[in-house]
Amino acid sequence: MDSASAFDGAAFIDWKIKELSAGAEGGWRGKTLAKVRDIIHQADPEIVEERKWVKATSPGTPVFSHGGIVCTGETHKNVVKMTFAKGAALKDPARLFNSSLEGNVRRAIDIHEGDKINEAALKELIRAAVKLNVEGQAGKGTTVKAKTTTSKKVRKSSGRAKR
Repeated sequence: MDSASAFDGAAFIDWKIKELSAGAEGGWRGKTLAKVRDIIHQADPEIVEERKWVKATSPGTPVFSHGGIVCTGETHKNVVKMTFAKGAALKDPARLFNSSLEGNVRRAIDIHEGDKINEAALKELIRAAVKLNVEGQAGKGTTVKAKTTTSKKVRKSSGRAKR
């Protein structure tokens, strides 16, 4: 873990994959995280790799972002987990989400050893998550203006009513 402390997002993910691939029991997790990473970049070449939530007890979590967090690439003893930050708002016709289904915002895909990844469906899910992030950013300025305009109208009509 100490050797990961100075890494940026991409270097940290490289390190994480190497560490996981070297372990006898966890080798499949490194290969799976590498495959997921490759699929994410195929789906959106503009994805930014980040390292978030570093603590004394954890070197951090791999995060893939574009206009906000798209998903994480967490590794646990028995699973590689892709948690989509706004997964509940995404259509999932291939039913890839199989974890964190009860939440109001996030959804996750748990990939177990030997699971086959539906690459085409995963790419579509990633593209939809990016689109949701980017459209959300574009809409923020418009929403603020609309609220300001509405507030002014309310104040003017309130002033007229008092006269």
